Amino acid sequence: MTESPATKPANGDVCQRVKNGLKPERNGLLKSLHRCHERQSKHHCHPEEEEVHAASHHDSLYSRPFVESFEETPMLVAVLTYMGYGILTIFGYLRDFLRHWKIERCHIAREKEEQKDFVPLYQDFENFYTRNLYMRIRDNWNRPICSVPGAKVDLMERASHDYNWTFEYTGRVVRDVINLGSYNYLGFAENFGPCADSAAEVTIKYGVGVASTRQEIGNLDRHEDMEKLVAKFLGVESAMAFGMGFATNSMNIPALTGKGCLILSDELNHASLVLGARLSGSTIRVFKHNNMQSLEKLLREAIVHGQPRTHRPWKKILIVVEGIYSMEGSIVRLPEVIALKKRYRAYLYLDEAHSIGALGPRGRGVVDYFGLDPRDVDVMMGTFTKSFGAAGGYIAGKRELIEYLRSHSHSAVYATSMSPPVVEQIITSMKCIMGEDGTTIGCDRVRQLAENTVYFRKRLREMGFIIYGNEDSPVVPMMLYMPAKIGAFGREMLKRDIGVVVVGFPATPIIESRARFCISAAHTKEMLDRALSVISEVGDLLQLKYSRHRIQPSMARPFDDNMYEDIDD
Repeated sequence: MTESPATKPANGDVCQRVKNGLKPERNGLLKSLHRCHERQSKHHCHPEEEEVHAASHHDSLYSRPFVESFEETPMLVAVLTYMGYGILTIFGYLRDFLRHWKIERCHIAREKEEQKDFVPLYQDFENFYTRNLYMRIRDNWNRPICSVPGAKVDLMERASHDYNWTFEYTGRVVRDVINLGSYNYLGFAENFGPCADSAAEVTIKYGVGVASTRQEIGNLDRHEDMEKLVAKFLGVESAMAFGMGFATNSMNIPALTGKGCLILSDELNHASLVLGARLSGSTIRVFKHNNMQSLEKLLREAIVHGQPRTHRPWKKILIVVEGIYSMEGSIVRLPEVIALKKRYRAYLYLDEAHSIGALGPRGRGVVDYFGLDPRDVDVMMGTFTKSFGAAGGYIAGKRELIEYLRSHSHSAVYATSMSPPVVEQIITSMKCIMGEDGTTIGCDRVRQLAENTVYFRKRLREMGFIIYGNEDSPVVPMMLYMPAKIGAFGREMLKRDIGVVVVGFPATPIIESRARFCISAAHTKEMLDRALSVISEVGDLLQLKYSRHRIQPSMARPFDDNMYEDIDD
């Protein structure tokens, strides 16, 4: 069931779907929830869907409907998926046995015989999955493209004669493949138009490389202009840009926290956030994905008990979340996170890598999406690699925070400055979104992305696929489950000129392999209809339409007292 403004409860209640087994009254701030069937006199629900509504005293937290779904894996599918991985594992050990006795040729890197007493460079067991499972479907990844990664791409055809251990190019180019894999949310990854023209002009004037760090002689006037524009775009005092999105997280979190600090991290946070937290030396505790009860439990314990052994108060408590989670397609429950952050006086680090430009009526990200005050977020992080069609990332917030990072962040002190044409791409695309270019192109693209997202998700659900995430998220995971279907789906789609990204274990839970579609404003309705037709065809071929039309709620995972782990350094 999709809730539109017309079907939104009259008193402003927030309608959301949560998972089987969760007790709504225990869900953090939303403590007084009621089953939809108990309120049928006021609201209409689909008979096969289970929904919960926020109590009226929390209506002010959400200014718009917030609908997410994570349909439970069918039992038969789960059993067959485990069996599939079990069979592959058995055959993997058999093939390793044959390789050990040189019956089967081994293509992997191995230690030399004369180095057998040295500390091993290659951990044989750790590479088991790569050797025996990943290699079977390796042709679905690292496909080289030879065009702009726009709504359509050109792919270089390649073939393997040794079961995906090596590839060779055939010389043929597969043209006009509909691109459902790139993070080109607003369609700015293009080689024509104002962004491309501006980048070309700046390249002629400044060149491509800066050959220095910002602190030495690599600080250009365009760098300063870009950072002022980013701060204005986000509605904060100051901002700072970095040349790599991953390093923006992994190198700045250690500058903000250290020993004696506590980081509360969502269990599905990106690897860059996880690495940054580990490098910081802080204590890390992980809360269940988007589960406010789990987060509040950790905050209470942190306040009551303090640091381990000494029980001294924590120097800082930093909550780390993402705007859109790139594998789940879910949106952070930011109003509730901010309410908890204020209640327990913690700090909030928000990673808007996928949400900036892609959410909100003005494209200003998840803060804009919920209509919140940017000043309530202590550290705003985002990347330019997705909605802006460029590269790098930023940190934004109070002026004191940015001045501190300029001298303490490893990514700021030691990294080479951003390339001038990349900077110009960011400036031009951001001005376009803000309307400062004198046109409505940016606003039109933001609106088109929202329309494409709703349409694509709705059609997939109607076809019977299990789709994860928020209904407004342009990241659309479609569940495949079984390992054999990961490779089969990617290959069959490419045969029909549709390029998709497929993801499996260990990037996802073992029974939750999926295809991940990324919707773009550059996709026309004809492109989406063509892609949907092919997805339906391949879904019938591979029997992927698992949905039983029992949409389970968004906070789908039942609460467990042992749901988090401690990492004490």
